[in-house]
Amino acid sequence: MSVPESDRPARWWHRLDDGRIQCDLCPRDCRLHEGQRGLCFVRKREGDRMVLATYGRSSGFCVDPIEKKPLNHFYPGSAVLSFGTAGCNLACKFCQNWDISKSRETDRLTDAASPEAIARAALRLGCRSVAFTYNDPVIFAEYAMDIADACHAAGVQTVAVTAGYIHAAPRAEFFAKMDAANVDLKAFTDDFYFRLCAGRLAPVLETLEYLVKETRVWTEITTLLIPGWNDSDAELEAECRWIAERLGPDVPLHFTAFHPDWRLTDVPPTPPETLARARRIARAHGLRYVYTGNVHDEEGGTTYCPSCGAALIVRDWYEILAYRVTESGACAACGTPIAGRWGKFAKPFGARRIPVRLAALA
Repeated sequence: MSVPESDRPARWWHRLDDGRIQCDLCPRDCRLHEGQRGLCFVRKREGDRMVLATYGRSSGFCVDPIEKKPLNHFYPGSAVLSFGTAGCNLACKFCQNWDISKSRETDRLTDAASPEAIARAALRLGCRSVAFTYNDPVIFAEYAMDIADACHAAGVQTVAVTAGYIHAAPRAEFFAKMDAANVDLKAFTDDFYFRLCAGRLAPVLETLEYLVKETRVWTEITTLLIPGWNDSDAELEAECRWIAERLGPDVPLHFTAFHPDWRLTDVPPTPPETLARARRIARAHGLRYVYTGNVHDEEGGTTYCPSCGAALIVRDWYEILAYRVTESGACAACGTPIAGRWGKFAKPFGARRIPVRLAALA
């Protein structure tokens, strides 16, 4: 089912007096002449309108553990159907999915699927949710929102794995369709965003405050720690202080390990001690749920009760080794409510990653 890009009008744009049209989806505000594409590559001017070049097309589907997104408080142990398209509206030099997010080849999007087909596939594969991931779903918002509608009609939930780089009006419409989000807070300085991502920090912070304060979207945060760039005590203190004061202590925070990739190959991998130090700083600022990722670290992967200190969900990377949270979401030892989205816990999906072709499920 190949969907021609010219058949899929995009939203959130307006005409300018000089004849160009401006994309109003994200803070880049790309201004386009006929035939030009935005920095994201997938939003294109075609005549007197903007079109989305990747509607109905994907770079691949995979069944993952929800912990891989990473989401540790959103139905832990459940399976999620993950997929992405191509392109991105940031230009991160350290992108670890660069072959997808930096792709300028829509012909590589070989998996085609309607929103309804994706929802049916999630049900058939035993997935509790569908995740828009690998590249930022903000840039294919129209497609993601249609998929979310189909998923909700089928009783499947939706997850956005995003950098949160989006304007206020589309942000409200987009996240109204999402049940959970992991927001990639790449650093806590505008200089980092400008130099390494060709973006700005403020819109990301605005998205985080909007999600936590004005929606019911379950929200977790990830910061990839890059040695020498965003891992100083001063920057970590500032980030954790802001989260505690502006978002509250119950928003889970994941510090994950960097490995050299894309255009930042001259920086060494993140030492495990850097992750442990960041976790100590966050906990000292009162954050209750702080995790380390991309490493084997049972202590850093475990969810602890903020009241009695009991180890509630013991993890090693994506493996759940023990689970002691009640179906209603409380500590099994002392009854303290644990922030998150919970339900009946059965056998966890595990650390498997299972690529799938939707055509084979038709």
